[in-house]
Amino acid sequence: MVRSSFDAFAKPIDSVRERSVSGGFITLLASATAAILLISQLYVYLQVQTRHSMHLAHSVPSILFSNNGGKSSAADARKLLGNGHYHIPLKLHVTFPHLSCSQLDYAHDGNDSSSGKFEHYHSKPYTFTKRVPTNEEYKKAVGSSVSSVTRDNIEKRRSGCTVAGTIHIPRVGGTLSVSVSPDAWRRATSVLAFGMDLLGGKKDDVDPFHGKLPNVTHYVHHISFGNGFPPGTNPLQDAHHVMDNGSGVALANVAVKLVPTTYKRTFHSERETFQASVSRHIVEPATLAAQRSMLLPGLMITYDFTPLAVRHVEKRENLFVFLSSLVGIVGGVFVTVGLVSGCLVNSAQAVAKKMD
Repeated sequence: MVRSSFDAFAKPIDSVRERSVSGGFITLLASATAAILLISQLYVYLQVQTRHSMHLAHSVPSILFSNNGGKSSAADARKLLGNGHYHIPLKLHVTFPHLSCSQLDYAHDGNDSSSGKFEHYHSKPYTFTKRVPTNEEYKKAVGSSVSSVTRDNIEKRRSGCTVAGTIHIPRVGGTLSVSVSPDAWRRATSVLAFGMDLLGGKKDDVDPFHGKLPNVTHYVHHISFGNGFPPGTNPLQDAHHVMDNGSGVALANVAVKLVPTTYKRTFHSERETFQASVSRHIVEPATLAAQRSMLLPGLMITYDFTPLAVRHVEKRENLFVFLSSLVGIVGGVFVTVGLVSGCLVNSAQAVAKKMD
């Protein structure tokens, strides 16, 4: 038996093949239809499918519950924070345009810089630093277009302070504050209450606030916890807290709820990120006095981690599914158009024979 008898694609003789205008129109129609379907299928393939799921977040130990009888030390903290799974970087960049660096203090979980406890747990290079704000930082903090570098502008800028840096924090709730230093606050209230500095300051710095309460208006350039979630925005960026109550004394209380989020993109490795839900309000000095609060005016951030984590996956359709659909579309279009055209031609021929 000859192999050619199994050929399902019998070729017509070249002399019998005939090209017609209707055949060319049908071919162009089939090609255009196949091209449109091809583009649409390619567009669907390039679209990213997003899937969300929730699960319990990983439990993280704290140095407060170590095995040394509850006596935590800087060595314990550094050992625990050395594990990347148990800690995240906290980045801070904030400017106080009306307070000098000597009048500012910052603290994390009650460990303040003025007592040296902050540096005990957060040593270099992962710590905060205080410096004179740059011209751009000062412009944002005061909310004006200071373009000329005059002596008056330079003196005003030098009276401000920028606190910036990165520390590593455990993945448990905590507080971070940037406020008037306890010594500066005591001296300011002493001058207002008694008309003189009873704490015996230096001769050239008897009244750092010139008979007024410190103005703690500040500008938050950037605060972030861990890696940011790429599709989202950072609500702790470019925030201006203006204390316009007349005295300039208030506490900007910012509550942050951090949602651990695993972010996965096509052809990329997974990233551990954090989404932040932020609520903020200004606590007036009368409220602080009524509650007999020990908090000092400035900025206080209270953060906590949710027990639920989110998994965000962006993926495309399987490549083999796309290729099989592509082949099916191209082949199906030509077969369908060929069948329809064949039916039309045969119908026309049958009608013509009957008319004859």
